[in-house]
Parts: sequence; structure tokens; C-alpha cells
Amino acid sequence: MESPLFKLCSSISCTKTFLQPISTVNSPKLHSINKRKKLVCSAPSDSNSVCSGGGVFLSIGTHLIPHPNKVEKGGEDAFFISSYKGGVIAVADGVSGWAERDVNPALFSRELMAHASNLVEDEEVQYDPRTLIKKAHAATSSTGSATAIVAMLERNGTMKIANVGDCGLHVVRKGQIVFSTSPQEHYFDCPYQLSSEAVGQTYLDATVTTVEIMEGDTVVMGSDGLFDNVFAREIISVVGSYNNSADAAKALANLAYDHSQNSKFDSPYSQEARARVS
Repeated sequence: MESPLFKLCSSISCTKTFLQPISTVNSPKLHSINKRKKLVCSAPSDSNSVCSGGGVFLSIGTHLIPHPNKVEKGGEDAFFISSYKGGVIAVADGVSGWAERDVNPALFSRELMAHASNLVEDEEVQYDPRTLIKKAHAATSSTGSATAIVAMLERNGTMKIANVGDCGLHVVRKGQIVFSTSPQEHYFDCPYQLSSEAVGQTYLDATVTTVEIMEGDTVVMGSDGLFDNVFAREIISVVGSYNNSADAAKALANLAYDHSQNSKFDSPYSQEARARVS
């Protein structure tokens, strides 16, 4: 999964503030463009600055480690980043169950993010993440479904977030997680999802939240591939060990991958699964 990692900076010099939409390795379930530096990604990249204008801006590092069984297809996730206004970051996680119907789950998530990237400056979107999800979903014609999260940063530090499913976002401040999104699910391991079929969710089902981002904060955004495999305390430790956003993204992705390949590791997913059946 993709791992965009963002550093929030002042308009003069970069500080130790990260915004890290980190979509990492897709857990094997052991327990189961350039106008304003706009990027649509479904492959690894290192560090990209999306700095523009006054106020706060983003400097972005990314990393991708596909699920071992999905390497040939490049994984099933996609993300995009844009420097529009304070910066926009988004991750979509293609639902792997579509492969059982001979549908490539990556196509829906990639097209969804491509449309979101193209629409981010649309006047009708009005810099609103839920509206962006609405218009991008409506424009997506591929068969499939995906969970998705979009975060839009104002230059004054206000971040608006819309989330459908189990992608997530943490804000780390001075060694503590001070804000987290909550996953949406029908039942355990069955998240809400935007779909090509009418039975799926829509923008109206998105959870919309707002958080004030402070200089020095670290914002980790990712799919369940990160949060199923890496504990919050580990995320705090990793992001506190790096000043470079690309290095931190890579370290988190590698940690998630290593945990997912270790059959003896008692992952967050495993612990949650046991708790649900107890």
C-alpha cells in the first residue's frame, strides 16, 4: 500500500511537522500533473514538496510495499496529493474481495483517486472533502469498491477530514496521539466502502471531522494495512525517530510489512479479532 508522508512547514523553513498519509503494506490477514504539483500515485515515490504560498504547506514522502500476492499488479491502493490551498491528501484502499469475481480491485481505487485529483480545484467542491468524495465517486466507472479518506489542510492549520470505511488518520503531538479517526464498519472486517454497486455507501455516509494542526505535529494517514499491523505506540516511536518524511514513511511501511509476515506477531488486528468473539 502507498505511504505518503507529509511534513507541515512554515512558509519560511521546514519544521518537524509531518503530515503522513501513510498507506502501507496490505496485511495478508494472518489473522485473516503538474499545475500545482498535483500527484496521483499507485507506485512508490520518495519525497515530494507541495509547498506554495504563505501559511502552512506540505512536504511529502511516500513509500509502497504491495501485499506479496499482489506485487505484479502494484497493489490495490492509490493516493493523491495536491498543494491546492494548504494541501490535500487522500488514500483509497481497493476491496480485495472483487478478485473473486475476476475484477482487479486496484482499478476502482486508482480511478477514484484520479478523479479526486482532477476535481480538487473544482468550484463546486468548495474545498470540502465530503463533496470531493461525492464528485469523484460519481465520476468513477470502474467496477469494484474502495474505502477512502480525504484530508484538506487550510493554510491556517485547520484540517478537514472525510472518511468512508477503515482508512485512518492519527495526529501525533509531542509523543502522544491527540486525535484519531474512527473506522466505519458493518461488522468486524467488513468496512463501509464506496462501490460501483448501489448497495455500497456514498459520500453521505462519510464521517466528517475537523482538527487543528499545530507546527511540530505528525499526521499519519493510511489504510488498514498500516493500522492492522502497527500499534499506536510503534507509530509514535517511528515518527519521533525521523526528521525526513520519506524516511519515516519507509520505516512505517517496512514495520507494517515485517509484522504482517511474522506469524508469531500478535497484531492489532489479531487482538481485535479475539476481542470481538470473546
